[in-house]
Amino acid sequence: MIARSPPAVRVEVFAYEVGACHNVRALESVLRVVLIATYELGRQPFGLASPAAWLRQAGCEVCCLDLSREPFREEPIQTADLVAFYVPMHTATRLAIDLIAPVRALNPRAQLCFYGLYAPVHAAYLQQLGVQTILGGEFEARLVELVRRLSSAQGADKQDARAHAPADFVSLERLQFRVPDRRGLPPLTEYARLVLPGGERRVVGYTEASRGCKHWCRHCPVVPVYRGRFRVVAREVVLADLRQQVAAGAQHITFGDPDFFNGPRHALEIVDALHREFPQVTYDVTIKVEHLLRHAALLPRLRATGCLFVTTAVESVDDAVLARLEKGHTRADFLRALALCRQVGLELHPTFVPFTPWTTLEGYAELLHVIAEQNLTENVAPIQLAIRLLIPAGSRLLELAEVRAWVESFDAAALVYPWRNPDPRVEALQHQVQHIVHRSEALGHSRTQTFARIWRAAAAAIAQAQPQPLPPLPEAVLRSRAAIPYLNEPWYC
Repeated sequence: MIARSPPAVRVEVFAYEVGACHNVRALESVLRVVLIATYELGRQPFGLASPAAWLRQAGCEVCCLDLSREPFREEPIQTADLVAFYVPMHTATRLAIDLIAPVRALNPRAQLCFYGLYAPVHAAYLQQLGVQTILGGEFEARLVELVRRLSSAQGADKQDARAHAPADFVSLERLQFRVPDRRGLPPLTEYARLVLPGGERRVVGYTEASRGCKHWCRHCPVVPVYRGRFRVVAREVVLADLRQQVAAGAQHITFGDPDFFNGPRHALEIVDALHREFPQVTYDVTIKVEHLLRHAALLPRLRATGCLFVTTAVESVDDAVLARLEKGHTRADFLRALALCRQVGLELHPTFVPFTPWTTLEGYAELLHVIAEQNLTENVAPIQLAIRLLIPAGSRLLELAEVRAWVESFDAAALVYPWRNPDPRVEALQHQVQHIVHRSEALGHSRTQTFARIWRAAAAAIAQAQPQPLPPLPEAVLRSRAAIPYLNEPWYC
């Protein structure tokens, strides 16, 4: 959607830590593993902590590097037997690819692995770049299998083990998850904060109670990997992870499940237990519009157990676009879900993909009008108004003949099929909105101030195109102030 440059980082040195082996066959030799995350929305990466637990239990020495919060360090790379990059997002994947050459230069003998949601869909390109192992879906057990192969291989045999890595990149086996091992990661205080009305900031933890998704939205990166399936993390494992994060200072938890109500009973058992044990800890979740309507009776229970807000992927207020994306909801559904959340005191944080091949100037203006009319200017992170539809390899959007006719050849470096809106004025507006968002963030403008600048830019674009201009933004909207809780990491990709 929108790529981001790596955030500023600090120098901090962590030593290798060796985990004990419990009920796991020991490796024939101790392997040094470096797990690297490049970006994950300002969260302490579950995708490092979870496999770290598995690998340490198998007897590996594991070093975790979160390059969104610390610098790339050469020492652990130079002595590693396996360097594995966690790629849950488009931006993370592009940043990780840039590190392949430096890692290979530092340690030509190390096995290179990419794992996570974006690894299997880009397998062909990653293999061209020299990545030897690619894992998607439920990757923890496969990482343990990989280190066992590397541990037992010697000399020439080790090279053979690399060459014959499994060809089936996605595993959806049902795992008995272990409690994530967060040792060696930067402290939670270094990550995104919860901002409350009045300006108070709270430390945020992050966990996942499930992976994958039941649904088949055309543009979603989860679909090519999980294909309508999801996997739960056992309740006691999730609760143990929450306990260790609260002990480390977490005052609020983000549940990163693609849809928290894929398994509503499982989800509610976890938040009920969290609230009983830590009634002062709040949380937020992500839930589809469709599920907010279907399970409306459960919304008061979310609020009663400490849920402050719900993120939902609205994507568009144009029903024709929503139908093409197979989102499973309409504009009217979104407005009903918004009303239901407000009735029980839950803030709804909608996310959007406003720039698509079908976007018109009038359609973009209508999106802004709905946001203003529904008093959502503070609920919508400004970057949401600049996001451009991504069409990666394996996307279900390519099932549409009109999309296949519009897209250009696959751009391996950008990891997308490029496209252009048929109206050059829409293309120009997207670039202008992106510039406004970046500039406003640098200047510390409020969300409403940024929204007003975007409104004026859209109004100017429409004024040049038709005699019916976009009216001025209502004064009531301009006077609105942040009265909602939100996380201060604005990027979504």
